[in-house]
Amino acid sequence: MIIESPLQAEQAMRRDTVLAGDYYMQIVKAGQTLRILDIEGNQAADTLFYNAHDPSERYSAIDTIREQGNVYLTAGTKLLSNDGNLMLEITADTCGRHDTLGGACSTESNTVRYAIEKKCMHACRDSWLLAVAENPQFGLNKGDITHNINFFMNVPVSAEGGLSFADGISGAGKYVELTAAMDVVVLLSNCPQLNNPCNAYNPTPVEMIVWDKA
Repeated sequence: MIIESPLQAEQAMRRDTVLAGDYYMQIVKAGQTLRILDIEGNQAADTLFYNAHDPSERYSAIDTIREQGNVYLTAGTKLLSNDGNLMLEITADTCGRHDTLGGACSTESNTVRYAIEKKCMHACRDSWLLAVAENPQFGLNKGDITHNINFFMNVPVSAEGGLSFADGISGAGKYVELTAAMDVVVLLSNCPQLNNPCNAYNPTPVEMIVWDKA
């Protein structure tokens, strides 16, 4: 569902550009709104959310899909934790839908999906592990890396329940906005994937924009 936002970037309290292959790890407080902006189009932003005060509570694809009855995420979707609590709600979306089934790329999946020589290519899981190692103040470790959301990524589900990676449906300047219902740690890997069309074989930056509660 396409819903545009009334928020203006020049009124934001924080703006960060995340290069392809880099990570973003910040706290978004309850009531604040985060916009993930696809600057050049067809980028994939692999994202995890944690309760900032208890990281054992984190985004749950299982609970979110079950409660909303839809495998795709878009405006109006409530993102639930593994404790069944509301973490964030998607309040605006100009892309239309986002994936939460396809998972994140890793050196292992690069090998299985593509070729053995692709193993050492940079991957989203590497970005998350680096973020966790460089930011011990958040209390996370590699065991906390679980199922994620792939904002802007197009992963069609077949009638038989299979998944495929297809050309993106996003475009330059499209965005998704989420309003936090609790203080959350946002851990994003701006996907560097070169082997599938999730970002048109051309990884590009995204911008993270945060507004205070109105």
